[in-house]
Amino acid sequence: MLRSTKQLYGDSLGTAQGEIGQVKDFYFDDQRWAIRYVVVDTGSWLPGRLVLLSPHAFGNFYQDGESLLVNLTRQQIEDSPVIESHKPVSRQYEEEYFRYYGWPSYWNGDGMWGATGFPMVPPPHLVPIMEQSRDGHSENGNDPHLRSTKAVTDYHIQTHEGAIGHVTDFMIDDRSWAVRHLVVETGHWFAGKEIALSPTHVERISYEESKVFVDVTKASLSGAAEYHLPEPVYHDTKNFDD
Repeated sequence: MLRSTKQLYGDSLGTAQGEIGQVKDFYFDDQRWAIRYVVVDTGSWLPGRLVLLSPHAFGNFYQDGESLLVNLTRQQIEDSPVIESHKPVSRQYEEEYFRYYGWPSYWNGDGMWGATGFPMVPPPHLVPIMEQSRDGHSENGNDPHLRSTKAVTDYHIQTHEGAIGHVTDFMIDDRSWAVRHLVVETGHWFAGKEIALSPTHVERISYEESKVFVDVTKASLSGAAEYHLPEPVYHDTKNFDD
């Protein structure tokens, strides 16, 4: 089943002990196109503090009304490593974070989640030792591949022929937490319609230019079906794909 990040912003998050805050943002990995963290505004519970929750914390993506249930205690979350909201997430922080919860790292292994394609928690004796990431990032460096969905929303979609529109939403798989589509509002050339674009077409993302560079043409996109957000959103959502 697919979920819209735009629709999830502001949803409450709860544990067995009660509410812990609201969804503020998502950090996604622009190499493997997966949501790595839910950014939580803890509100009055932990005033002035943002918390990161890995998809490992959710188990099955269970939504009770507008509340997402988390498989952690409030004490575990309160004692978790503190993220500095004004700085990028560092690999050093991530290693401390995953050690604290006893979860396997996603950056070691060939799967989307390291050894697997899903955020599953293996028995403790199978959790790999933290190492330098396979893509060459040092443990002290900031991870340049973690990006905010809110920040990338409104980025222009840039083809080799010019701009074709801007990002309005991200559709994520609620089992693997993979980003399946970027929702794009097209420009006047396509009557401002929204279409769904697969991340496989993304060449790179530029923060400096606020652009997402893609390898498609206007001619190929002209045949794409107009995107509509159904309730609920399933895997058979119409999209422009290979």
